[in-house]
Amino acid sequence: MRRKTERLKKNFPIVCVGGAAGGLDAYIKLLRKIPDDLGVAIVIVNHLRTFANLLHDILPYYTEMPVVLLKDKLDVKPNHVFIIPEKRDLHVVDEEFRLKPISVPWGWPDVITAFMRSLTDNWEGILITVIVSGYDGEGAGALCNLKEAGGITIAQKPETSAQPDMSEDAMANSYIDLVLSPEDIALEIKRIALVV
Repeated sequence: MRRKTERLKKNFPIVCVGGAAGGLDAYIKLLRKIPDDLGVAIVIVNHLRTFANLLHDILPYYTEMPVVLLKDKLDVKPNHVFIIPEKRDLHVVDEEFRLKPISVPWGWPDVITAFMRSLTDNWEGILITVIVSGYDGEGAGALCNLKEAGGITIAQKPETSAQPDMSEDAMANSYIDLVLSPEDIALEIKRIALVV
């Protein structure tokens, strides 16, 4: 594992958007409000096992940014939307996305947690994590480390979410900076990116 002092130095933010059931509505509302030249890399980490392979077909209708279903060793680039494929864990190593077999093949996967931990260990640029609609508390376990690494954490306002479990669990652990609607999350991402 790379020590934090050796993390990659990148000058654009990575936005990890973690969601599951009901997440599509949040993804659409976010992407509609984020300028295509903002200079951020958006990574949608959906923890439903089979739905991720549809997102790269659906989401291009709501953004001018290229929407890419991730393959191993793709470069991390700003002004792109990256989608994790089903049944894979996602990591960042040497300025590239790396895919590995899913570490929790049965039960609730922890793909959001695995990706956030990789970012914490391997990315020097601004880290923004957004937890949106979904069952279970996936992602909450890595928020503490992300905050310690200087990351910004945002949860979708539960009353705007189809399934508020993930947002509520993230809020319960006290490592959330902001609780906002998807549209306001997009405005906050824009604000952060413009001051980097």
